[in-house]
Amino acid sequence: MTITVAVAGATGKMGRLATRLIDEADDLDLHAGLDSSSSLDELAGADVVFDVTHPSASPAIVEAAIAAGAAVVVGTSGWSRERIAEVESRLRREESPRGVIFVPNFSVGSVLGSAFAAIAARHFDSVEIVEAHHAGKVDSPSGTAVRTAELVAASRGDLGPVAAPHADQRARGQLVSGVPIHSLRMDGILADQRVLLGGPGESLQITHSTIASSAYEAGILLAVRRAATADGVTVGLDALLGLDTLLDAPAA
Repeated sequence: MTITVAVAGATGKMGRLATRLIDEADDLDLHAGLDSSSSLDELAGADVVFDVTHPSASPAIVEAAIAAGAAVVVGTSGWSRERIAEVESRLRREESPRGVIFVPNFSVGSVLGSAFAAIAARHFDSVEIVEAHHAGKVDSPSGTAVRTAELVAASRGDLGPVAAPHADQRARGQLVSGVPIHSLRMDGILADQRVLLGGPGESLQITHSTIASSAYEAGILLAVRRAATADGVTVGLDALLGLDTLLDAPAA
């Protein structure tokens, strides 16, 4: 079966990458490539809408895709838990047969790094995140760092929040799910995340660096193919990789 895909944000870096991957795949077909001047009516008829646009444009694209009966892969940052919950409620309310997959990061290595950090956070009370991206990234903290912080908090469960002394000071970063996140935006970097964990007499760092956009290829193809049969809302590539079972396992 061939899956038809409409790419919203087709002229951006991620959009161009997705378009090339779709063109090269035997089981995928490009339905439409949309830019900022395109009509959302062009989404109609696509099996999957792949959204890599801008935080201000993404909600309207998701709404239009759902209304058109398409599944959606959202690679745009800026989606809070509350806004994702609204999409989930709409799908349930309308009994939509289609699903929406929110992917903060398409890099398999990055997703594994976040999962490892969440598991390690069960054994360290001090946890902070430093994330760095290119100067053109418009949002901070990154969706990847937000997702990592949420996984850390969820993984700790009854252990309670991480230690975050002096969190009221601006230089201490932004608290997300109780975890301080420090964001850098600068030239010479594509994407980098360090999760620093500390305990009595030792520290642990889990670092992932993206050095080329080819790191996203496997994740993009996985998300698009899984979206075609997805149901409801899925958050994170980790769920598609089966890491959610590992993260739900109780601490030893």
